[in-house]
Amino acid sequence: MSRSTISTFQLFQKFPNEQSAIEYLQKRLWPNGPVCPKCKATDRITKRKDGFYTCNPCELRFTIRTGTIFERSHVPLHKWLYAMYLLVTSRKGVSSLQLGKEIGITQKSAWFVLQRLREACGGHVEMLKGIVEVDEIYVGGKEQNKHMHERLKFTGTGSTNKTPIIGMRERGGRTRALPLFDGTGAISLDRTVRKNVELGSTLHTDELSAYKRLNKDYKHECVHHGKGEYSRNGVTTNGIESVFAVLRRGLHGIYHHASPKHVARYVDEFTFRLNEGNVKRHTWDRLDSFVDAIAGKRLTYKRLIA
Repeated sequence: MSRSTISTFQLFQKFPNEQSAIEYLQKRLWPNGPVCPKCKATDRITKRKDGFYTCNPCELRFTIRTGTIFERSHVPLHKWLYAMYLLVTSRKGVSSLQLGKEIGITQKSAWFVLQRLREACGGHVEMLKGIVEVDEIYVGGKEQNKHMHERLKFTGTGSTNKTPIIGMRERGGRTRALPLFDGTGAISLDRTVRKNVELGSTLHTDELSAYKRLNKDYKHECVHHGKGEYSRNGVTTNGIESVFAVLRRGLHGIYHHASPKHVARYVDEFTFRLNEGNVKRHTWDRLDSFVDAIAGKRLTYKRLIA
């Protein structure tokens, strides 16, 4: 086994019960002692016998779950940590049906757990810089695989009724991807790239004319896929396309379908696994990064299905 990877057996040895998980989370999220999730006070906090803490300034009773994705969940915390382990070590993701079997909960509860974890994966990364590869894909089911009453009644392009996803990958660095609900026109692409890539950086794209709008503030080079060109003197989009290849296989092979309503969270999961969950990092470091991301990320079931 790789020295940067731990087995599930080692994980269970580390977190055999909920109390061990609580101790780990408190040490990670509260390195200097309990912190009130409401007023952020660190002093005048009283520990109760039932595992709760009371913040005397604002009178809030809280635990390590409060103000995180774990809040109001009845799933034990050591099972949450195992779910996090699976999410950062499974290259193409893990289905809710499989997770439910692994930790002994219903498929519906497992789906909610995974959506909360994906909520934690979100969050804007630092601005990308240097050489940044940019490309876009469309995700969604094939018309031929849908029920007859759900198929489109007209013939369109391959992108019809699908969700566009833009991906940006820093050469040798981080990845950012997100859905473009307002389409892949020049204005939409221009606005999205400027929000995520430092001005003056080098952009590598395909020949899509919508990217020409970026020429005045970026060094823009492109490859002509239509002419069979995929790499020219270091100019290529092969890096971001490899990201899309894994994303496609995960969506098609593991999750089967991601509605436009939830697709952003699925995309966040895959980009998190490439950034903080990179296989070059030790599994414990990846798990630590995941735990660091849960603070302040609350997702209620009502908001999820609204």
